[in-house]
Amino acid sequence: MTRLSKPLFIRMHASDNVAIVANDGGLKAGTVFADGLQLCEQVPQGHKLALIDLPKGSAVRRYNVAIGYALKDIPAGSWVHERLLEMPTARTLDNLPLATLRPEPMAPLAGYTFEGYRNADGTVGTRNILAITTTVQCVAGVVDFAVKRIKAELLPRFPNVDDVVGLEHSYGCGVAIDAPDAIIPIRTLRNITLNPNFGGEVMVVSLGCEKLQPERLFPPGTIAIVDERHAPDVGHNVDAPLDVVCLQSENHIGFMSMIDAIMATALVHLERLNARRRETVPASALVVGVQCGGSDAFSGVTANPAVGFATDLLVRAGATVMFSETTEVRDGIDQLTARASTPEIAQAMIREMAWYDAYLHKGLVDRSANTTPGNKKGGLSNIVEKAMGSIVKSGSAPISGVLSPGEKLRQKGLMQGLIYAATPASDFICGTLQLAAGMNLHVFTTGRGTPYGLAEVPVIKVATRTDLARRWHDLMDINAGRIADGDASIADVGWELFHLMLEVASGRKKTWAEHWKLHNALVLFNPAPVT
Repeated sequence: MTRLSKPLFIRMHASDNVAIVANDGGLKAGTVFADGLQLCEQVPQGHKLALIDLPKGSAVRRYNVAIGYALKDIPAGSWVHERLLEMPTARTLDNLPLATLRPEPMAPLAGYTFEGYRNADGTVGTRNILAITTTVQCVAGVVDFAVKRIKAELLPRFPNVDDVVGLEHSYGCGVAIDAPDAIIPIRTLRNITLNPNFGGEVMVVSLGCEKLQPERLFPPGTIAIVDERHAPDVGHNVDAPLDVVCLQSENHIGFMSMIDAIMATALVHLERLNARRRETVPASALVVGVQCGGSDAFSGVTANPAVGFATDLLVRAGATVMFSETTEVRDGIDQLTARASTPEIAQAMIREMAWYDAYLHKGLVDRSANTTPGNKKGGLSNIVEKAMGSIVKSGSAPISGVLSPGEKLRQKGLMQGLIYAATPASDFICGTLQLAAGMNLHVFTTGRGTPYGLAEVPVIKVATRTDLARRWHDLMDINAGRIADGDASIADVGWELFHLMLEVASGRKKTWAEHWKLHNALVLFNPAPVT
């Protein structure tokens, strides 16, 4: 590990009038930098210092963007924190640039492959998992009991099956099932069930009296399998039979009868999954979701730029990359609409932002509610500054499509390039919605540190700072802090991440989250009322 031996700050753009302290532990008052600037007060690591005198009312610039306005005179060398800044108002969604950027086409990146599980619908899994879908929270305890027995008694017999997971959630009953926005949680759960890592095996556990009946969750035509198991002539879509265990069925006499039924049904699916084998597939079969959580001021300096570099590599290889977190990109909407490949895609992004603006307004909050105490402790003053660092995860490729919450890539005809998948910024809700969209690999950056993981898909964790990577050495998969230390470039870490993604997707490496079996609960986004 490299510790910076001389006082250093990081300035993101030549027009910036603030920079962040790079040194571990921050710097004391009186510290003098190589350019002669002297600190007036102690400044923690990652926090901003004024490079010049900032008069009251003047714009404070980072990333060449006004992240706030000085509430009082701020002398050069001062600590610039959120209490000294007035946050800018949100940019309106009118008169935005629509598909105005025309970057030079990126050279294709050929020859990269991984070992994955081909699915009948054309998607590819990076893991081979039996997922048990639930229609209501009421059955969660029973399913959890059954899954533990399946893992202990059945799974050892099927060495080609990686895991068994129960898709537990808090939806299904006590909800306004016919409200317009109820479509969001319903299609989210439906599309998670069809995630590439589950091999097309659909198994449902229902209570029986819930509002979200299995037939409503999976209406005819939603489970179409092109496979010799269900179609006499491969190449013809047919509706696969819906495999449901209903706990209220009169056939069940006692609790163990329910468990036996779930295990017997799981056995059939395990046998089919176990017959699958990994095959060499092109890197274009990757569907990667990128996300950040526990962000700090280094997120936009090290980890997210490295992810953005890897995003461009993936797009060049023909893969699909999703970036999300609506409130964390809202303040850069003009950057994003300009990068849209068509005006129609730009308008779709504007519609998603407008919908979320109205959603927040209904709750009597605004985008400023996004920034957490940990974000601020890590040097991020407000959502504007956080947004600028978040957007860079998306790299530089044109945005080729937009998904509404809970929508699936294939159903929208989107399977290549950079996609904006509209989601809340909440880590576990965003991850849940990206699962529904069809991701088979997840990349998650963090500066403050979080043990976030998903049972349904491998999660690669990228640390923004060397100190975090050192302390959490068995939770972080990549240390992007080496960029700030001067030991690696953004390109170096981007390529490292790209190669690691291929190794993890192939099953040759496990992430730390997989190693420790750390995973967050699925949280469905439900903007509809609860009755």
